[in-house]
Amino acid sequence: MSAWIRPASVGKAARPMTIDELLAAARARLRRLQPAEAAAASSDGAWLVDTRPQFQRRAGGEIPGAILIERNHLEWRLDPASASRIPEATDHGVRWIVVCEEGYSSSLAAAALQDLGLRNATDLIGGFLAWKSAGLPVIGHRPVGP
Repeated sequence: MSAWIRPASVGKAARPMTIDELLAAARARLRRLQPAEAAAASSDGAWLVDTRPQFQRRAGGEIPGAILIERNHLEWRLDPASASRIPEATDHGVRWIVVCEEGYSSSLAAAALQDLGLRNATDLIGGFLAWKSAGLPVIGHRPVGP
């Protein structure tokens, strides 16, 4: 059965999932990380992957050492079987921590990576904004105000 359609009940036609249901299903499969946990995992060999578009990275800054892969390229760059993979995508056991702005699209992306067999893929709870709020390192941020 596709992850996109959930059975309404036995013997009845399936109905499409809402985005809230899809997000909940994705998150139920993940061991999501708080910012401090993600920082510790990164120090221990996990890869942070920032999927935010360039305009968000320019406005808010970036996580030092994070791999920058915009969302529309993610699966091709991280699948070890892809001709378009990045050098870090060595096998299906690599630990990937997906980061978006607020932690919504990263959950869906991490679940898609798990669908590719990347069993250690997860995401950052609260996204980049939570990382920044936790006082973790950010580069390239241009503060606004006096």
